Amino acid sequence: MLLTTGQAAAELDCAVTTFRRLIHAGLIPGTARRGVRVMVPLEVVLALKDRPVADLAHLQVPEIAVLRADVAPATRQQSEQTQGFSASLPPDELLAALQGRWRCNPASVAAGQILPVTLSGYVVAVLSGLQQWAKDSQGRHSFPDAVLAGYVTDLVTPVTHLTAPTRSGRQAASRLLGAALPSHSGGPVAYIRTRPTAITSQEP
Repeated sequence: MLLTTGQAAAELDCAVTTFRRLIHAGLIPGTARRGVRVMVPLEVVLALKDRPVADLAHLQVPEIAVLRADVAPATRQQSEQTQGFSASLPPDELLAALQGRWRCNPASVAAGQILPVTLSGYVVAVLSGLQQWAKDSQGRHSFPDAVLAGYVTDLVTPVTHLTAPTRSGRQAASRLLGAALPSHSGGPVAYIRTRPTAITSQEP
């Protein structure tokens, strides 16, 4: 059974544009065209719907940053730096497209030790090596020593590639890649707690 992108988005309780980003990034297999419509297999949508939420409790920090990426453009000017995520980018280009020029609190990003990259609410890449940063003339920060710890090329199965040079980096990436990780921010970087904040009740 095939669903339209609108039906798929409704099943996933998200905006159509949000779901289409996953298709444009090359993360959804099995799509087909019916006239001008893109059709998606029902089993693909159900697999995304059943995707677990990332468990952050194993992280040894109270808070991490999350980079909320957009889709990398398919074409660009020769002098332009690609920014965003695409499953078609080779690892070195993907790292370059994700490691900088964001408005953020760089110290808070570095304190988290790893940086999950999400597209439409799913973890599609993980960066590490964030201890050094640089600031450009527009107040945006980049992390020139960042390492691509892992990334996804198929979100449905998912198909993950672990590229961190250390075992701990690969383990951290494997726990997050392909999982759902909701976040909210007015900019490209959000900050989320790794465990629930304790609520202390007070007796009257």
